[in-house]
Amino acid sequence: MIRLGIFDSGIGGLTVFREVREAVPGAEILYFGDTARVPYGTKSAETVTRYSLQIAWYLVGRNMDAVVVACNTASAYAIDTLREAVTVPVFGVVDPGARAAVKATKNGVIGVIGTRGTISSGAYRKAISDLDEGIKTVATSCPLFVPLVEEGWLLDPITQQIAMKYLEPHLKAGVDTLVLGCTHYPLLKDIISMVMGGEVTLIDSAQETARDVGAYLKEAGMVDEFQRGREQFEVTDSIERFSEVGRIFLNHELENIRQVTIVEDE
Repeated sequence: MIRLGIFDSGIGGLTVFREVREAVPGAEILYFGDTARVPYGTKSAETVTRYSLQIAWYLVGRNMDAVVVACNTASAYAIDTLREAVTVPVFGVVDPGARAAVKATKNGVIGVIGTRGTISSGAYRKAISDLDEGIKTVATSCPLFVPLVEEGWLLDPITQQIAMKYLEPHLKAGVDTLVLGCTHYPLLKDIISMVMGGEVTLIDSAQETARDVGAYLKEAGMVDEFQRGREQFEVTDSIERFSEVGRIFLNHELENIRQVTIVEDE
C-alpha cells in the first residue's frame, strides 16, 4: 500500500489532506501538523526551510513513499531544497495552483491571496510569470483569515467585512481568477465568492495538488482503488486544539492523533 506523508505548519493543511484522501482513497496517509511552531507565514525563509527539512526527513524516516507539502509558505520557500534533500517524490501546492490559474484566466489578470510569507516570497507571481509572462498578477496578504477560520466564523458578518477590505485591490484590478494561496482559505470560499462575484474563478490549490498527486501515483501504478487506507495524525503541540479545529475542516471527529517531538538542529 502506498504511504503518503502530508505536512503543514498546523491545521490548515487538512484541506489538502481531505482532497488527497478523495483523490487517492487507497493510500495510507500520515498527516503531520507542526502546531508547536505555527505560523510559518510570519517566519523567515531560512527558518521555514529548516523546519520543513526536519519534518521531511522525519516523514521519510517513517517510510513514506511520497511527501506532500501542504503549507503554501513551506512550498514557496523550501520546495526545491526538499526535493534535493530527500529520495522520495515531493509535491508542493504553489505550482499546481499557478497552472490552474493560468489555464482559467480569460482576461490575463490573476489575483493571489495568502499569508505574509507566501505573498512576500513572490512564489505564485514567479510561477505564473514562468507560464505566461503577459499575465498581470495582483497579490495580497490576508493574515486575519486564518484565525477567523479557526474560530469557525466562516459566514460571520465580521469575516465578510474583512474580506471586502482585503479583496478591494483585486476588485479594482478586475481579476477574473483568484488563487486561494493558503490552506485555510478554501473554507472561506462562500464569502470570498460573495465579495468577488460569481464570475470570478476561485482556484483551490489543495484540489489542484491532489490531482497532481493522484495522477502521479496512478501513472506509477501505485494506487489501490479497492480499499481505504489508514489515517494517522501527528502534531507537535496540543492534541485537543488540533482535534477541536480539525472538525471544522473535515466535518467529523479526528481519530488516531498523537503528539510527537521534532528534534531541533543543534
